[in-house]
Amino acid sequence: MIRLIGSENAGVGLPQAMDLLRSGGSAIAAVEVAIRAVEANADDHSVGLGGYPNILGQVELDAGIMDGRDRTSGAVAALKGYLHPISLARLVMERLPHVFLVGEGAARFAREMEAEAGELLTEPAREVWARRLEQDLAPRKLEEVAALPDLWRWVEIATDPQRTHGTVNVIARDAQGHICAGVSTSGWAWKYPGRVGDSPIAGAGFYADDRYGAAACTGTGEMAIRAATAHSVVFAMQMGATLLEAGTRAMADLNDLGGRYLAGMNFVAMDRDGNHAGFSSYETATYAHMDASMDAPERLPRTYVAIKQRWDRQ
Repeated sequence: MIRLIGSENAGVGLPQAMDLLRSGGSAIAAVEVAIRAVEANADDHSVGLGGYPNILGQVELDAGIMDGRDRTSGAVAALKGYLHPISLARLVMERLPHVFLVGEGAARFAREMEAEAGELLTEPAREVWARRLEQDLAPRKLEEVAALPDLWRWVEIATDPQRTHGTVNVIARDAQGHICAGVSTSGWAWKYPGRVGDSPIAGAGFYADDRYGAAACTGTGEMAIRAATAHSVVFAMQMGATLLEAGTRAMADLNDLGGRYLAGMNFVAMDRDGNHAGFSSYETATYAHMDASMDAPERLPRTYVAIKQRWDRQ
């Protein structure tokens, strides 16, 4: 059963990905194609081009992908100046003996692979960043921010829990029954430079295993890292849980996390047979779905699971 699911914003890329699957393309290629479309959408401020920057005004991108056939994986993080981190993550998976590259190493690999370079910070995103910092850092000038000896304090003040999430994720199942999961993001708006969330971390932000299924997260990445949320969903199915049971348990597990920064969580999941679902701590959240019989993706409601939230600035 050919099928695609993903975060709501993934819908712009699913038709092209479905065309690829209908023509016999792989789940890996479909995930890459779908996510690239979102990375190129400058109106989406949580991914790729036009993504909101870190506190210094620099857009840093993270992405990861996993092949469910054998759980090979590739990821990049804190990548600057390249438009499609999901493609670079796939190249890490296919051409290197490593799983994860960050920062300057990821950028060097991108140059060697002749990845598409470009300016990521758009004027609309820059204006939102500038307004936020002028509000919180006044009367300091924006150009002085980088020299602050206590930048970490200002990150805490400027961070908005409503902008700690926002990512694109896609799970694909191809005609051979193989499953792939991928995620791409620009991360928290106004984050500390070098911050890495769950999106490029296998087991936290994404996981795929043909034997049992796949999951991929959007939300407060630090929570998914601590709870290994994506792997938790798949492991529950491995242990005999239904898709609904697995997702509900993984969401409920987040309630046992402590700490000062707990916000929302969303994820999509698929079992090995292509059954699918979305889960969220937001009551009206939806996810995108498309199968081979459809001309366009549909939005489906996610299963709502309440989790505790707190945002306790010092």
